[in-house]
Amino acid sequence: MQISKNIPAQNLVKDELILVVKRNFLFENDGAWQGIKKVDFESYLKIIQNKKEFLPRSLMEQDPAYKQIIPYLVFTHESKLFLMQRRTQATETRLRNKFSLGIGGHIRQEDMTTNSIIDWATREFHEEVEYQGKLNIKPIGILNDDSNEVGKVHIGFVFLLEGDSEQIKVKSELKSGNLLSMQDCQQYLENMESWSQLVFNFLQNS
Repeated sequence: MQISKNIPAQNLVKDELILVVKRNFLFENDGAWQGIKKVDFESYLKIIQNKKEFLPRSLMEQDPAYKQIIPYLVFTHESKLFLMQRRTQATETRLRNKFSLGIGGHIRQEDMTTNSIIDWATREFHEEVEYQGKLNIKPIGILNDDSNEVGKVHIGFVFLLEGDSEQIKVKSELKSGNLLSMQDCQQYLENMESWSQLVFNFLQNS
């Protein structure tokens, strides 16, 4: 891995270290796909455990030889989806003001207190939203989207979170969040981030 010349060395000292895996390890057997693929999560979790690295986020955002591992959580209640909008000041500048169906974030070494990706996903969920009800967590598939610069350096483990309560609201990183029917979500499709577009179309066709 080469350090990008565009990033001052002094900035790397303060950079957070995030979980990444080299692209070739993740796609060694089946090759890279586009969209959501139903897979055996456990087999990919083994790859992560065996090949994981923790590297500076600023470097990884520019290095498509690595994939950042992202749990991507879609909340649903009584056939409605929780649609959120990112803030103008969102950490990921390329996603600012975009609408999203997915609650997700990077995994740091201190987050990996267990080997369960569902544990990592649950932690991420409660970091991003306020919700007190029960959750039934179902894996949907693994999302790969190499069609844009954000997608080239991330891979998503997508989960559907079925809640028994509609009492859910966003925290600081997000501007707003509302439970909407599939039909109402359709109106925001063009302004969704690419991952959410893929997830919405996948759920609509399921």
